[in-house]
Amino acid sequence: MTPRPFKILGIQQIAIGGPSKEKLKTLWVDLLGLEVTGNFVSERENVDEDICAIGSGPFKVEVDLMQPLDAEKKPAVHTTPLNHVGLWVDDLPKAVDWLTANGVRFAPGGIRRGAAGYDITFVHPKSNDAFPIGGEGVLIELVQAPPEVVAAFARMAG
Repeated sequence: MTPRPFKILGIQQIAIGGPSKEKLKTLWVDLLGLEVTGNFVSERENVDEDICAIGSGPFKVEVDLMQPLDAEKKPAVHTTPLNHVGLWVDDLPKAVDWLTANGVRFAPGGIRRGAAGYDITFVHPKSNDAFPIGGEGVLIELVQAPPEVVAAFARMAG
């Protein structure tokens, strides 16, 4: 195996799904005090999500509260309460190339612009014969970190 040409920097987001994002907001926004910073709706992704935030600056973590646009359609963003975990990556294209070469299965869609405006892709929760490494039941979003996040994590690492 060649040396890893990228770094996972930290948690970028967690996404929580349910039949009603209003019920999710009661806990996460009204009671826990998260701030709603945006909304994202996508028919392709079958999602209506409120983007919330914990922390600030390069260490801000998103908590996305999601409900399906149509509960009968896929992806079913509400059927797994913890939908996915997003990880900051310092070089997303290199990460995808290297992980693919090392047997990691990615979900369809490739690298694309995500809800928060960063380039993203997903490690598939299940492996298959062609790609024997998956998320073992967890959908993992890899998110291209902007330069200020890469620099902040580098400073923190010393």
